[in-house]
Amino acid sequence: MQAEIITIGDEILIGQIVDTNSAFIAQQLNKIGVSVYQITSVQDDKEHIIKSLKEAEDNADIIIVTGGLGPTKDDITKKTIAEYFNDTLVRNNDVTENIKLLWKNFNQVPSQVNLDQALVPSKAKVLMNTFGSAPGMWIEKGGKVFISLPGVPYEMKGLIENEVIPKLQQAFKFPFIQHKTILTYGLGESNLAARIEEWEDNLPSFIKLAYLPSLGKVRLRLTAKASDKSLIEAEIEKQVALLLPQIKDIFVGFEEDESIEAIIGKQLIQLNKTIATAESCTGGKIAESITANTGASHYFKGSVVSYATEAKIDVLKVDEALINKFSVVSSEVAEAMATSVLKLFNVDYAIATTGNAGPTKGDADAEVGTVYIAIATKTKVYSEVFNFGNHRIKVINKAVNKAFEMLQKEILKK
Repeated sequence: MQAEIITIGDEILIGQIVDTNSAFIAQQLNKIGVSVYQITSVQDDKEHIIKSLKEAEDNADIIIVTGGLGPTKDDITKKTIAEYFNDTLVRNNDVTENIKLLWKNFNQVPSQVNLDQALVPSKAKVLMNTFGSAPGMWIEKGGKVFISLPGVPYEMKGLIENEVIPKLQQAFKFPFIQHKTILTYGLGESNLAARIEEWEDNLPSFIKLAYLPSLGKVRLRLTAKASDKSLIEAEIEKQVALLLPQIKDIFVGFEEDESIEAIIGKQLIQLNKTIATAESCTGGKIAESITANTGASHYFKGSVVSYATEAKIDVLKVDEALINKFSVVSSEVAEAMATSVLKLFNVDYAIATTGNAGPTKGDADAEVGTVYIAIATKTKVYSEVFNFGNHRIKVINKAVNKAFEMLQKEILKK
């Protein structure tokens, strides 16, 4: 069964906001066995919306529309949907009471504009929005379902989880879909594909493989779709068991919607170990990535962003003579930073970065793109040097990914 998602709003098309709604909706649909055929973004324009609805009706069985349900004149989705279905708007008493209750909670009285949010197409089933005044709407036509939702993300998510998904599961029988994502670091997409080519060629027809490369890492996503859940689960596990011996040197773990830093966090908790970072060219991005994960306080003790040379000397106590002799961008300085922050926070592991992300050389003579990454433990310290190119953002992100790759390899030695 196919679905199409239509997001409405000029703010999306001019880049004022990022469309995160479609990604969330697609994920939730996929979990119940619905494939998304297409995602479309359109203007707050009646003719454009109607054209998109007609095309979606030809393409898909389930059409989900988000946005344009606000109380102001520029929000025209509801009226346009009513026109598309040759329908009229009628006042829904339950929605009216919901609006009054929401305003009462804020000790306010809703205006007429707010109360008119209760006007819905007569052919629509109302999906009650407990977080806002604009209700969701469910309209059926010729065996197809049209669903209109508010564009406010938390309101949309509440309706998807509490209303839309349960109703879709009641209305249709969906196939079973399973994904298994394998996270690898340290080998490029083309080289990885060449290594596992024979295994890939022998995959069953109902299992598809996708390569998802990103700055030093490649995720391998296996997707199986069929009506027999036990068959899919067994075959996925069989294929993973055949694959892992071929990639054991670059295998990090199974993503399961987790990043490498989340995986590392779980490993550190299991080992009862701690970590700190000393960052220069990465500007705190390693620490930011670590602390984005729930429970990071159990293993992450702190970070020193010693961006300037003076900070390395004054805060991390890196010997100025060492910097003068080897340059601030060097293995010696990276290792000194890692050793210092390890002692400063009294942790088991430390990461340090120093480099030149560009566009100019700064305090060092190192070429743009040069980055030294050091890993320190209580018994040793070592570093590696890389050149990540001449694009500043890519250099920083590649350095972050490589640092986590190096750290995990060190942890796995335990």
